[in-house]
Amino acid sequence: MSTDARAADGGRRLGFAAVFAIVVAALAILAAAGAAISVAQGPRVTEVAVDPAAAVDASGTRLIFTTTQSLQDVDPSQVTVTPDVPFAVDTSGRSVGVRFTLPLWDETEYTVTIDGVTGIGGGPSATLTETFTTPAIDLYLLQRGGEDGDTVFVTDLGGEQALPVFTHPAIEDFRVTADHLVISVRDDEGHSQLIVTDHDGEDERTLDLPGAGTVANLQAADRGDRIGYTYTDAAIGTEGAFESALFTASVDDSAADEAPVQVVVEGSDPRVDSWSFVPDTDSVLFVGFDSALTLTGPAGENPASFGLANTIAGITPGTSEAIIDRPEGWVVLDLSTGDETGLVQTADEIGTLNDVVPIPGGGTLRTTSLRDGSGQPIATSVATVDVDGAADIVMDVPNDDAVLQTCVSPSGRYAAVLVAPDVVSNRYDGYLLPLPDRVETHIVSLDTAEEVVALSGFDASWCRLPPR
Repeated sequence: MSTDARAADGGRRLGFAAVFAIVVAALAILAAAGAAISVAQGPRVTEVAVDPAAAVDASGTRLIFTTTQSLQDVDPSQVTVTPDVPFAVDTSGRSVGVRFTLPLWDETEYTVTIDGVTGIGGGPSATLTETFTTPAIDLYLLQRGGEDGDTVFVTDLGGEQALPVFTHPAIEDFRVTADHLVISVRDDEGHSQLIVTDHDGEDERTLDLPGAGTVANLQAADRGDRIGYTYTDAAIGTEGAFESALFTASVDDSAADEAPVQVVVEGSDPRVDSWSFVPDTDSVLFVGFDSALTLTGPAGENPASFGLANTIAGITPGTSEAIIDRPEGWVVLDLSTGDETGLVQTADEIGTLNDVVPIPGGGTLRTTSLRDGSGQPIATSVATVDVDGAADIVMDVPNDDAVLQTCVSPSGRYAAVLVAPDVVSNRYDGYLLPLPDRVETHIVSLDTAEEVVALSGFDASWCRLPPR
């Protein structure tokens, strides 16, 4: 190459390098200017993520703001949720999340506002706000004795859009998990089977059971797509046979081949009288045939004993407080500390206490019997009782009818009251979980004490426990 050619080539390389350096410098200046402008303006929202449907169904749903800057930690005092609902807040990088610790009300507009949001680099603060509306809530119920057998159906609260989901000749009970329906049925030999489907009744499969026998006390955990039940062998009384043994199992599709696990504590009676999953966990609280009250993991690990009990009325969602019927009376037991207090007494006399159900967010729903001067029952009342003992009657049931069960919706907005009308002439069926032939589920708004709808059927999917 000639001297002139080499000089020209070197010039071109120097020219390219100079242009490249100018471009890089310009980009750096623009980036610095953009960053300076961003800091000067304060954090701005680039994305908001929230799932209103999930927020109605379960606790723990989050609303997440993503912004233009990495953020200083947001304190809960900076957050306002309207209407008021308990929440927790966390900050990570450019995002801040508000987690609703209880399910939200259905068909309700919510506004989340965060004041004084500041970037790590300083600069002016900003206010972040988002408004969303939750959808209507659905409810699953079981009807027995139809032309084609027993049917689980799903309905809106108006009762006008009921759809059959699963039909079988003999359905004892069912539960709804995060992703599945679990239906307890009887086969031709009278043995129990557990059938798992999607929420729409599709992709049916059968779970393995400990043997040929019967399933009772079916329940579903809030987490982990896990269920539990008590199991009794058909050959009860023979050596090694199970009697009212508590088992848990995963119904996740990936765990289809996993065997059920018995919940048993070494040295205690393996037979279980009543039990409950702890809300928002897969831990188990149970009362044995020896009346011992025990808290364990889903396989019986890390047991903690809490004395003697008759039964477990319920555990308040979002807390560790269990309502326990002790031999000496009703108490509220803190499962995290072992501390307990007496169940709050009502300021007004509302009758003899029959049952107690905790209401998410505080208070209880109580079923009481009203009696005449001679002590004979004349009616049944269902009432809310707040943390201070103030009582409000939400439903009166005449003495000819019987209240079989009360349950509260996940958000605490509604109660489902299972009633057997004209109970004297309303004969019981021949199921393992026997119920009167005619039953009605009354949906009552707890804040207005007004009945929303009365539906034919029982086993509302809001109920953690089967009727008893």
